Amino acid sequence: MPEQKQIGFLFIDGFADWEYGLLAASTVEWFGARTVSLTPGGKPVTGISGFRLTPDRSAEARENADLDAIVVIGSDQWAGKAPPDAAELLTAVASRGGVVGGICAGTLALARAGLFEKAKHTSNGRDWINSHEAGYAGDGNYQDVPHAVADGAVVSAPGSAPGTFALAILKTLYPEKSSDLAQMRTLFAKEYAEAS
Repeated sequence: MPEQKQIGFLFIDGFADWEYGLLAASTVEWFGARTVSLTPGGKPVTGISGFRLTPDRSAEARENADLDAIVVIGSDQWAGKAPPDAAELLTAVASRGGVVGGICAGTLALARAGLFEKAKHTSNGRDWINSHEAGYAGDGNYQDVPHAVADGAVVSAPGSAPGTFALAILKTLYPEKSSDLAQMRTLFAKEYAEAS
């Protein structure tokens, strides 16, 4: 039996509730992974919905040496004047070959950690990311697309693309499961195919 993968989800106050649900649930239900919620200082945070999340642990790198992946969930606070510094955690996971993902404003944490320097990536728009992190390393690698982008072990997405973000993270974590991922994509795409 393959080793169970462990995926950390980094939440801060004001986290976007719609950006993690599909990924977190399918990671556990379809792929048997273990999910772990992280916050700065291990303190409870509140989402846009008002739902309160009590984390499993803090976002300290030393407390998360067991993670196979880290996913940064968006919040307007990533684009604020004093965003949390997640660089140590993100670079620690990346340096041991783990998957690092960011969605919506969570992509700013990856930019600040230098993870886009050699990786194609996307965010909420070229002008948007540059307005918050002007001249970040790898800004020339930006891909102006409405879906997730995976390059090596780095995955990014605009906040409007939680579906392709989930698929790109899972495909990067489980490259041997392409047929399961194709089924998942087909299942979720039906909603949009028939909604017109």
